[in-house]
Amino acid sequence: LQSIGIVRGLQSELTPTLLHCQQYGMKLLFISREDYNKKDDPDRVNRLLQAYSKTYIIPEGGANAKGVLGAGLINRFIGAHYTHIALSVGTGTTLAGLRNALPTHQSVMGFVPMKQCTEQQSHITPFLRDDHNINWQLFPETHFGGFGKIKDELLLFMNDFYDENNIPLDVVYTSKMMYNLQQLLNDNYFNSSDKVLCIHTGGLQGNLSVQDKLKF
Repeated sequence: LQSIGIVRGLQSELTPTLLHCQQYGMKLLFISREDYNKKDDPDRVNRLLQAYSKTYIIPEGGANAKGVLGAGLINRFIGAHYTHIALSVGTGTTLAGLRNALPTHQSVMGFVPMKQCTEQQSHITPFLRDDHNINWQLFPETHFGGFGKIKDELLLFMNDFYDENNIPLDVVYTSKMMYNLQQLLNDNYFNSSDKVLCIHTGGLQGNLSVQDKLKF
């Protein structure tokens, strides 16, 4: 697919993730933070549609009705015997899709790797079906200082987790989710009969920024 990525901030040295996008043929369009904050303004959206023919605009995090519906298809891989479904939360699109698609007796746990937990809650709720807006919760306790913030303690956990499970975690999302889950296990949050499924949402290319500190 031909794609254009609208990036917040003036162009400087590309991050590993932006390099990854560029290598796959994405054209990068850098705009100011002020303009980026107007991303949902109808006039700005119309200007984009006029500038690029036959264009479909995907919002940040895929956060629209189609994104939620598509994310919900992950439910096909989730067995009914799981009591808790754990995943990391960015815009909350994946969580909303899964909460709508899964039976309400299955608890959905969203681990927020940033400080704005209230903002995430407000993003998710409008997408939820009225009869499925139950049995889900956000966990913001372990953000390590904010989105994209890293501490040596987290890197050590990622290496130990890889040694034990042979599963690489990404430094932005899934590492903080698994770290927080470990804390909940230590605190006896779950019952012995609970069965927890953790969804790995990717992002491993972001590890290139700390590759020298990781074992994988």
